Amino acid sequence: MAHPSAQGVTMVQYTVSMVAARCEPVFVIAAPGQSLPALHAQVLRDDVRGVGPLLATGRGLRAAGAAGADRAFVCAVDMPNLSIEVIDELIGYRNVDIVLPWDGRDHYLAGIYRTALADQIDALVGAGHRSMRALADTVLTQRVVLAPEDGMNGMDALANVNTEADTPG
Repeated sequence: MAHPSAQGVTMVQYTVSMVAARCEPVFVIAAPGQSLPALHAQVLRDDVRGVGPLLATGRGLRAAGAAGADRAFVCAVDMPNLSIEVIDELIGYRNVDIVLPWDGRDHYLAGIYRTALADQIDALVGAGHRSMRALADTVLTQRVVLAPEDGMNGMDALANVNTEADTPG
């Protein structure tokens, strides 16, 4: 797969297009004042900058729940190899609060979450917790090892880009 920039789109546009292929509606949580390109998603803004993904996840889950969803795919926007097959694999697991890809570590920002967890997230944040682990450790969480078949390239689909050196291609 070509890197999103080689396709003429930003990583957030690419991620929104992948998620939109399986999820409706799509929400993007952005920092206050953060510049974003045109997106086929509803943009929600964090109230406070720099408090980590737990608070943003709660905001997104609350919005998805208000839109009628029982579960939502939560992901970061810095995974250039993300594919719909990841969502397809994870969505099949039911009767749990969270479904996470696992390769010796949890991939919290590429999982399926029950939207009803928004209130629990608010309580965790109110108690001073900021990590996604704080949530996953207190609810029923299913970890799934993604296989290389089905076009997912195993965990490569979840590799994230933090620097220019991490950019594939």
